[in-house]
Amino acid sequence: MKGGLRTGDIVQVKSASEIAATLGADGTLDSLPFMPEMLEYCGRRFKVRRRAEKSCIEIAPTIYQFCEFHRNDVVILEGLRCSGAAHDGCGRGCILFWKSAWLHKVDSLQAPITIDKAGDESLTSLLRTKVDVNRYFCQSTELAKSTHKMSRVQKLMKCVYEVQSGSRGFLEMVWQVLKALWNKPFYETRWPPLAGPLTRTPVGNLQLQPGETVRIKPFKEILQTLDRNGLNRGLRCDLVMCRYEGGTFRVRNRLDRMIIEATGQMREVQGTVILENLECHCLTAVGGCPRQDFMYWREVWLERTEVSNGTSIEVEKAACR
Repeated sequence: MKGGLRTGDIVQVKSASEIAATLGADGTLDSLPFMPEMLEYCGRRFKVRRRAEKSCIEIAPTIYQFCEFHRNDVVILEGLRCSGAAHDGCGRGCILFWKSAWLHKVDSLQAPITIDKAGDESLTSLLRTKVDVNRYFCQSTELAKSTHKMSRVQKLMKCVYEVQSGSRGFLEMVWQVLKALWNKPFYETRWPPLAGPLTRTPVGNLQLQPGETVRIKPFKEILQTLDRNGLNRGLRCDLVMCRYEGGTFRVRNRLDRMIIEATGQMREVQGTVILENLECHCLTAVGGCPRQDFMYWREVWLERTEVSNGTSIEVEKAACR
């Protein structure tokens, strides 16, 4: 971690020509793709939100492991998520990972944006979005290749490095570790944690749009939409999500299509949205996870509210712990 970027550092994304020079013929650096959705940020300045000391990876459907990026030189920049525009409208909104070789450390956010048209063309020619007609290619699908496994000792050391880099405060990290040690046996003994009464589950038809506000139904009502494995048409509603019952949130985007990380295949999705600020907590991961993937909400679990689009919505901090 010595000499690496820290939380709060200001960086400028290098020009397209400079980034192209770091990539192999497949448009990757250490097997991590630079994606077409990242092109618009070339020449612009951002704050480092945190280092990505590790990341959860879906190695098979619903099976995850925690790994370290090759060279351990990846950061997350504030506010930058994948739009899915170059990947046929994938709506997952994944966090973008940035290799240090793609960034310059600078002193200020204030700077003119530089345009590198020739570089844009050369960089674009290197980037790909599919491996074949059925399999997509993005940072999510290539995480298993761009990372490697860690020992238990290494995972614990990552907690130390995250505090040193400013990614987490000391007390925050202590809480993250204790919470994971408590939750892991609890979730393992209670999995699947929920069971509904149905064999065929319903589809919501609210047709919600970005900016609308919704209230999450009482959990007793949500339970009635699940099958005996706690699923609604294959999507799990778990104990973490039930903590938000009764809360009011704004719709970030519809989730009509999504790339499956473990297979690279696109899946069509019905009656599902992503709500602002509701992200995965990785409750069983010692030290937490930087990915902050969004939770997916079936429309049948939600109801419209009378809150106007211009009204600010406060997420109750107690629900986010």
